[in-house]
Amino acid sequence: MYPKGYNLKDRAMETDLSQGEVAFSKLMKAIETGIYQPGDRLREIEIADRLELSRTPIREALRRLEAENIVEHRPRVGAIIRRLGQPEVVELYEMRLVLERTAAEMAAKHAAEAEVDALGDINDEIAQNGENPALAAAINQKFHRAIYLAARNRFLLDAARAMNNALLLLGPTTLADADRISVVVAQHTQIAEAISAGDIEGAGAAAEAHLQTSLRYRLQVMRSR
Repeated sequence: MYPKGYNLKDRAMETDLSQGEVAFSKLMKAIETGIYQPGDRLREIEIADRLELSRTPIREALRRLEAENIVEHRPRVGAIIRRLGQPEVVELYEMRLVLERTAAEMAAKHAAEAEVDALGDINDEIAQNGENPALAAAINQKFHRAIYLAARNRFLLDAARAMNNALLLLGPTTLADADRISVVVAQHTQIAEAISAGDIEGAGAAAEAHLQTSLRYRLQVMRSR
């Protein structure tokens, strides 16, 4: 039984909104997993077929992605996933460095033993999945999120979430070979050990070194395109 004043038009609007949320979620997942990458054109018909949704919610999702600065609309071309230039990438990593150094330092103050153990387990997963760069990258994101959670600061976590959209625009993962995986795992171990020891300065320094290394690899990838 619908409430007084509720009509079929209201119901249709709620259905459209729900489908729009589904379309946005699925499209974000496709970008996160590399199905769609920076520079790719997003065609409504192709996306609707791939995601098994109608074009109306896809159009709504694309408008939302544009509002969140993930997608840009080009005349006579349509919706394109933004591609960051080198200055933007450097700026993004500078911001990441500030946030992740702070997160590591605060985690060294607040992390429980179980959270430190979880960091080690996640890092082991990265090492075990080196042959699958996409999966290793997804697990790598879990590692960094675990540090933010261990920092026990909701405002820091909100800042990290706000930065996630920009991270989607970096393009293919740099975790594409065994040597790179080894470096990441070793640096993660240094961060986790400092957090475990309650070494605030050491945890921050290890996190900063890790981000500096990541930036160097990212710029190498960009130059090789």
